Amino acid sequence: MRKKPWLRRLLIRRAVISLLLLAQVIFIINLLFGQALTNGWFSLAMQLVSLFLVLRIVNTREKPGYRVVWIVLLLAFPIIGIPLYFLFRVQSDTKKLDRRIRELEIKARPSLALNPPCSAEAKAACGEHSNTVGYLGDYAHFPVCRHTQTRFCPTGEEFYESMLRDLETAEHYIFLEYFIVNEGEMFSGIFDILRRKAAEGVDVRLLYDDMGCFLSLPADFDRMLEENGIKASVFNPFTPFLSAMQNNRDHRKICSVDGRIAYTGGVNLADEYINRKERFGHWKDSAIRLEGEAAWNMTVIFLEQWELTRHVKEDYMRFYPWHSEPCPNGDDGFVIPYADSPVDEDNVCEHVYMQMINSARRYLYICSPYLIVDDTLASAISLCAKSGVDVRIITPDKADKRFVHFTTQSYYRQFIRSGVRIYQYSGGFMHSKTFVSDDVVATVGTANLDYRSLYLHFEDCVWMYGSRAVAEVKDDFLKTLERCREMHEANCSCSGIKRLWQEILRLFGPLM
Repeated sequence: MRKKPWLRRLLIRRAVISLLLLAQVIFIINLLFGQALTNGWFSLAMQLVSLFLVLRIVNTREKPGYRVVWIVLLLAFPIIGIPLYFLFRVQSDTKKLDRRIRELEIKARPSLALNPPCSAEAKAACGEHSNTVGYLGDYAHFPVCRHTQTRFCPTGEEFYESMLRDLETAEHYIFLEYFIVNEGEMFSGIFDILRRKAAEGVDVRLLYDDMGCFLSLPADFDRMLEENGIKASVFNPFTPFLSAMQNNRDHRKICSVDGRIAYTGGVNLADEYINRKERFGHWKDSAIRLEGEAAWNMTVIFLEQWELTRHVKEDYMRFYPWHSEPCPNGDDGFVIPYADSPVDEDNVCEHVYMQMINSARRYLYICSPYLIVDDTLASAISLCAKSGVDVRIITPDKADKRFVHFTTQSYYRQFIRSGVRIYQYSGGFMHSKTFVSDDVVATVGTANLDYRSLYLHFEDCVWMYGSRAVAEVKDDFLKTLERCREMHEANCSCSGIKRLWQEILRLFGPLM
């Protein structure tokens, strides 16, 4: 990898983009304020438009949290709220993106269904969790897979070592899709293998999100990768123009080796994720390794996003690894890789979480770096605990985003009063995104328990029933508890001013 003489250029470029965006916001607000102060008719028109938009919002299917935020902005600050509403909610570019994604999802369905069907068998075996099999397979079009070995990686370090070994085995292709990539020890180890494999004729591709790498990579990083034989694509490049699409980031983390082995989870390609660099104390993360049919379905999810970003047409079938023979892997329960898109009307990750919450009977253990949820999810978690289920949630002790962490803590009181046990990961940052319940079902993936992950980002997860990794997720949760401090209602007491500040932040939680 290169040294970092580009750092100064990077900071200048990012600063210029940020200043241009700020200048556009200031110009629009000043223009509207000036008109409102000097023209009574304009002010009246703004109020009428604001009222019309509020009526429109009340009758939409938006999440209540989003509706409340927009109603407050439009009624209390119409001069700010109206342009923001039209900027983020009424744009043609998001409609074009929606159409394109729908086309790609329809195209991908036959490739996701290449493995032998086992939906009926899974529904019969999974009992009360059969609803999730039906929802993901019949409605969201992510079919259940057999012939897949699962292994949970409880730390970023274990994921990294395992990933390096698997990358060395690649014969045909390596596909990587990550929200954050940063030059350092972790990526250097990966890059050395990618460059060597590309020279051997392996099809090597890296897709990364521009916002996620906003302050970590030079503008020509993709060109440098291409010069080393690695196909690179930047998802949703950040531009100095106000656009609602800038909110829709690719938060997925996918590694596919020949379509036979795949990984996902919380770990990005940066040194803090493997504790080679300290940020916010010890970094606790995790990932899931798939080998077999489910790895192919993760590969299709990558190819959809690659085709969307690269503006090329892909023949998915040419990457399928078992043309001449069936998948040789044995069964390890039922496995469903699934993905979520922010531009459709279905919140797949949220619905899977909801079904796990509602189906829990003995225990439900959750790890999430953020806990900023709408009333529906909050009520479901609380009801689960009130019904006698042992519900425990681990969040970080140290904050990567102070306002977000402060808002997360504002939920502690209501959950603790409902019987939910809340823990903070002592001396560090909890970045895992895992659910596990009743020794039979678990999810591992990229979706946090917050508005941004559940409604604004592109995400991916893996649902497992009866797999070996289910027990491994549970064991890791219980071991992690040993490094946690349980929060009690007394820990959550605060002054009236602090509580008021938390309530205000919770109101704007959907925008965080």
